[in-house]
Amino acid sequence: MEEAVEIQQKIYRKKKVLPGFGITFGFMMIYLSLIMLIPLSTIFITTAGIGWEEFWKVITDKRVVESYKLSYGASFIAAVIDAAFGFLTAWVLVRYNFPGKKIVDSMVDLPFALPTAIAGISLTAVFASDGFIGQPLSYLGIEVIFTELGIIIALAFVGLPFVIRTVQPVLEEFDQAVEEAAATLNANRFQIFSKVIFPSIRPALITGTTLSFARALGEYGSIIFISGNLPLKTEITPVLIMSKLEQYDYGGATAISIVMLLTSFIILFSINFYQWWSNRHK
Repeated sequence: MEEAVEIQQKIYRKKKVLPGFGITFGFMMIYLSLIMLIPLSTIFITTAGIGWEEFWKVITDKRVVESYKLSYGASFIAAVIDAAFGFLTAWVLVRYNFPGKKIVDSMVDLPFALPTAIAGISLTAVFASDGFIGQPLSYLGIEVIFTELGIIIALAFVGLPFVIRTVQPVLEEFDQAVEEAAATLNANRFQIFSKVIFPSIRPALITGTTLSFARALGEYGSIIFISGNLPLKTEITPVLIMSKLEQYDYGGATAISIVMLLTSFIILFSINFYQWWSNRHK
């Protein structure tokens, strides 16, 4: 009996070891170094050449600070909007059957395949003062083009699929028998959703919202047309970085990039830590 247990343990340990681990691990590190580590390290090396005083002067410039506020604020609002409407869209696609469902499901991935510049041009044409949606909005005194609202709409457009595609598989795998059991215990619809359904999809919803936020934070192509790129008003940080690169101010561009990189890493790390902590304390 003991020999059989030892054999099973050996087989289990062998299955855990990836065949050719040394070679595959080496290729992985080479790939990550070429694609991520080396390019990111050059940002710090280039910034180190301008000195600490110049670095601080660049990242605290009023124009740069205003771009930070707009980029992070608009990205956060867009991510919250995507969280709400992305969940509703995933819910409808999973729980209901309707004509054209497969077409709608395919259209969800359109922002993934559509070049961001084309998305920006399309949104600008639609929300312009004489556009299909912009014209009735202008009658109501709501301007979209060259405003913060236009930026939020563009960011919500590119980030929505992340929430839908993250939540949708979890809803599909959710056992509806648990809902029926809760209903037999006289739980109402709100209690079933808040106590049974939502806790199971919350990690996926947080992940999708985080991905949407990260995608919006680095967005460039769909913004340059709809925002107008007005300094201190509608100029986001990626556009400001590009303008510094066009002026051959590489040190200033990398200095701003470091701030975006570090703050984004802190936000993503905090959310991942929260997910780990919540899973540990279920």
